[in-house]
Amino acid sequence: MPTEPQSPYLPFGENKHAAWFGKDIISVKQFNRADLEYIFGVAHEMRGMVERVGTFDLLKGKILANLFYEPSTRTSSSFTAAMERLGGSVIPINEVKYSSVTKGESLSDTVRTLECYADVIVLRHPETGSAAIAAKAARKPVINAGDGTGEHPTQALLDTFTIFEELGAGQVDGMTVTMLGDLKYGRTVHSLARLLSLFKVRLNYVSPDILKMPKEVMDEVGEKGIAQAEFSTLEKVLPETDVLYVTRVQKERFEDPADYEKVKSAYVIDPAIMQAAKQDMIVMHPLPRVTEISMDFDDDPRAAYFRQMEYGLYVRMALLAMVLGKA
Repeated sequence: MPTEPQSPYLPFGENKHAAWFGKDIISVKQFNRADLEYIFGVAHEMRGMVERVGTFDLLKGKILANLFYEPSTRTSSSFTAAMERLGGSVIPINEVKYSSVTKGESLSDTVRTLECYADVIVLRHPETGSAAIAAKAARKPVINAGDGTGEHPTQALLDTFTIFEELGAGQVDGMTVTMLGDLKYGRTVHSLARLLSLFKVRLNYVSPDILKMPKEVMDEVGEKGIAQAEFSTLEKVLPETDVLYVTRVQKERFEDPADYEKVKSAYVIDPAIMQAAKQDMIVMHPLPRVTEISMDFDDDPRAAYFRQMEYGLYVRMALLAMVLGKA
């Protein structure tokens, strides 16, 4: 009788199970390498379960409140799918501007109200630090799904899981990761840079001058001894890149529309440019994309961005199971 393929990650045990039960997921600063091995081990098991049976009743009877103050398709749908794959239910709240907030209700009061109905709250909010405020107010676990230009920890986790699954868990140390595009306002790259600083990687930052990686992020990463370099063009660093992480220039983050127009098409990834890249590298993107990756590149095996979305389902399933004590 054939045996199940072995997970490439460390086995997870009761001590780790207990450590995450009831905890908030607010920042990538919470995690160390052992935590990632555990989370990715659970996510790998979730992937196998979904492929074999689709849905199961691990979180039957549990309810998730999806509280989104900003529009979202991917993250909101991913958490909804994750909870429903695990047998739980979801309260979707995607148009908060039309609810009690317009009556002056504070975030803390909204969270306290929702935890009366739900077992876990997923929050996206336009203000940096809002997830920490919500977590302080709540007795139930809060998962940060993006707070302004601050952090997006579950995206960084799924991004790192994607790298592990695509290129091999044992290959991360020594990799060169190049981040391209809007590095100033892109909370996904802020969190990913911090998370990758747990490994022996080299980070290249390619952006227009007005969209450079924030100094505070670079300082934090530099304190871990990570090599970092900034560039204004991609050509010099592309041949050495193992992971190219592309971000869109986010129009909604600009106060002056003229500044957006100047940089919105600064870099475009297409088959011609990618001829200079390694054949065993991957291109990632948190999506949605606009013009920064040509659709002509989508059929290239190195285009990992839609597979990346699928990996996000398994990571979010793992996190929900962990904080609800069912990992």
